[in-house]
Amino acid sequence: MKKRHEQKLVVLALSLLLLFNIPFVLIFNLDGEIFGFPTFYFSLFLIWLLSIVISYIILSKHYE
Repeated sequence: MKKRHEQKLVVLALSLLLLFNIPFVLIFNLDGEIFGFPTFYFSLFLIWLLSIVISYIILSKHYE
């Protein structure tokens, strides 16, 4: 794996560590719903899904 791909994955992991930290998670703990889901769960799963997509893009460029 190239060094820049590894660096991108490390930056992604560190940013997810910060985003899933309690003070940042509680920012999304609001009353209300988005598409019928509570805002808290919607934001957590959206961040999780975006991290999977970003890591897929980084790793797919590695295998080209």
